[in-house]
Amino acid sequence: MAPVTMPPVEEARKIFRRLGYSVDGDGVDLRAERKWRTVHVTALDADDASSPPEILADGGTTDYRLRCFVTWMEVAGDLRDRLAGLDPDYEWAVIGVEGDDYEVVDRAVGAVA
Repeated sequence: MAPVTMPPVEEARKIFRRLGYSVDGDGVDLRAERKWRTVHVTALDADDASSPPEILADGGTTDYRLRCFVTWMEVAGDLRDRLAGLDPDYEWAVIGVEGDDYEVVDRAVGAVA
């Protein structure tokens, strides 16, 4: 497993490809598309997941209604709690990654799964 100080970018790509999405983008921000859906996927390392940047509050962009945050399993619950407390204006999901396994930790009604 990669160190938790690195965002799980490749893991996020694999997850969304397995779900049938085409995935584009460089760095920690990716765009996943399938049928009519476009999801802004952001991979966060443990530090950013525990104390996320302000991008969580505003979605970072007005182009995406669906957001998914992918982070390491050990901090996924913290990120979920922060998002739930912020009550952002976009639909969201948090995916926790551990090795080759992943779990949708929580999601807003109607989110990406």
